[in-house]
Parts: sequence; structure tokens; C-alpha cells
Amino acid sequence: MSRIGKRAVAIPSGVTANIDGKTLSVKGPKGTLDMGLSDLIEYTLEDGEISVKPANDTRAARNHWGMQRTMVSNLVEGVTEGFTKVLEINGVGYRAQAQGKKLKLQLGYSHDVDLDVPEGLEVKTPDQTTIEISGIDKQAVGQFAANVRKWRKPEPYKGKGIKYRGEYIFRKEGKKK
Repeated sequence: MSRIGKRAVAIPSGVTANIDGKTLSVKGPKGTLDMGLSDLIEYTLEDGEISVKPANDTRAARNHWGMQRTMVSNLVEGVTEGFTKVLEINGVGYRAQAQGKKLKLQLGYSHDVDLDVPEGLEVKTPDQTTIEISGIDKQAVGQFAANVRKWRKPEPYKGKGIKYRGEYIFRKEGKKK
């Protein structure tokens, strides 16, 4: 039995959920999110909660159970609070600047890196070495943060690069004389 899957997802006040065929729609103060429903899982909406149970007793249904419950929970959390990832840039001359729907990065290349911000996401740069990515879709926020980080991953000798806030970079000792 899935410990995560057994718990129902509570729907807070101000949020409405609707199961329509093979789609779950959740509408809240920050926006609306939709998710396609799996055939292996049974979704029920009752008493202000969304319950997730395996549709049958197959191994595949049990494997999907906990993940589907987490995805439903992410929908509810996204439309109420939203998700934020914070990236930090370390390195001499490395900086970032948000310009409308573009993110401009200077990462030591001979050219600037211009990234288009996907629809539904908001990017802020409180200072030149911090990037805040926020939105209601957890997957989209995490994917865009990973795409930004991919341009200059932190290296283990000096720690230069783009890292997540709170991420520990394993440091190596340099060459010995």
C-alpha cells in the first residue's frame, strides 16, 4: 500500500475541482490547471477532498498510485500558493537580467545567452546574481530552472556557475605543488 496515495488531497476554500471525463481541472486564486487522468487510477471528488485509489489490483496500478496523488496535490498547491525556484550565480562577470519575457545571461561566453521565458512563468532578478522563477505549474518551473542551470553548471574547484539556492556543491582540492 502506498503511504502517500492513501491520504486524500484536501481542497482549500476558494479552490474548485472538477472531474470531467479524463481531465481533472483545478481552479484557484492564481489560475487554472488541468491534468489528464490515468486509466489505472480511480479519482473521486467528495467532501472537499480528492481521493486517489488504484482502479484494479495490478502492479502497474499500484506503481502509479502515489505519483498520481502527488500530481493532484501539486495542482491544488499550484493554484493556491504557486511554486518558486531560486537560482544563484557565482563567478566573476557572471550576471543575469530579466527583460520582459526574456532572460539575458552573461556567463563568460563570447556571446550573451538570451532565453525566452515560457508562457505562465514569471522571472525576476532582484540583483545581478539571483534569478527567481515562479509559476503555478511545478513541472514548468522546475524545467525552466534546469534549462537555465544547464548553461553553466557549478564546477567543483571554484564553485563558479549557476546553482539552486540551498544546493551544496562538493568542492575538490586543486593541484598540489
